[in-house]
Order: sequence, then structure tokens, then C-alpha cells
Amino acid sequence: MPGSTTSRARLVQLLAPAVEATGHDLEDVSVSPAGKRRVVRVVVDKDGGITLDDVADVSRVVSELLDTAEEEEPDLLGGAYVLEVSSPGVDRPLTAPRHWRRSVGRLVKATLADGSVVTGRLRSADELEVLLDVDGDERTLLLAELVSGAVQVEFSRPGASLDPDADDPDDPDDPDDPDDPDDQEVDA
Repeated sequence: MPGSTTSRARLVQLLAPAVEATGHDLEDVSVSPAGKRRVVRVVVDKDGGITLDDVADVSRVVSELLDTAEEEEPDLLGGAYVLEVSSPGVDRPLTAPRHWRRSVGRLVKATLADGSVVTGRLRSADELEVLLDVDGDERTLLLAELVSGAVQVEFSRPGASLDPDADDPDDPDDPDDPDDPDDQEVDA
């Protein structure tokens, strides 16, 4: 296989502008051997998360770019490859301001430079700091103070109903909505 560090750096250089042009952030690229082929894994994200349509769009752009690059640089991937495009998993470390911003509302664990660990609900985040609700108290942390951060898996987030039949005020088809003129009975 071509030098993996060189290939990865070259792939990031090649793919980042094209992925960004689709409105997504290139989070990671990796190449690993799989028999006689290589598996190229491309991880992308954007504010609001990505959809299957986003994955399809990015896949098309990246595939065309890799095919063209392979013709010009045959050693880039070393031949046949399989492309996988996905979003980052919940276990992705929070390393950039955009990762923190995209996790607003989630329960996060933050490790600070002094070795202390703070767990709280992420209320806001910008390029310099994050605001956590820690047991009802707000705590502002500078991103420069943070060594690492991770979203904590929750099986029941506050405000999220576990009852699939619960009333949703934004559901236009709710048969019990008293404000919906189509649901009101009329005496004949």
C-alpha cells in the first residue's frame, strides 16, 4: 500500500475543498487494506446533521474526484478501492468548536487541562467557550481549557417523550388538536 500517512494527507488535501463545496465538513479520511482492494472511509458532518441524501451527494462528488485522481496519480490508492461515506458516530470526540456547537442540548463529559472532569448538559457553544448546565448551575468553560469532550449516551433525553402516541403540538394530523378547524365537531 502506498505510504498511509502520505496517502491520508494527500486525500485530505484533495477531498476537503470538494466536500466543503457540498456544504459539509470533512471530519476524517482513512484508507485500509481489504484483500486486493482498499477501503476509503470518508466521514462528513454539517450543522443539523446529515441525511441519506447528503451521504449520496457527497459519495458522488468524492467518487468522481477519486476516479479522476487515480488516473492522474495511480499510486494514490494503489488500484481498486471501495468508498464508504458516513457521519461521525456518537462516540466521536469533541475536538473542534463546530463539534461542541453541534452537540448543544446533549449531555457531555469534559476533561479540563487541570485533570478535573465536568459532566453537564451543553447549553451553548461558540468559537471560544462552552456553557454547561451542571446540576442546575451554569458553568462556562473556555475551549482552551478543555483537553477532551465526549457526548454521553442517553436512552431518554429530557423533553423527549417515550410515548409514541403522546400529543405533539406540531403534528398537523393530531386528531385531538382543539385548534384544528378540521377536527372540530359541528352540530347539524
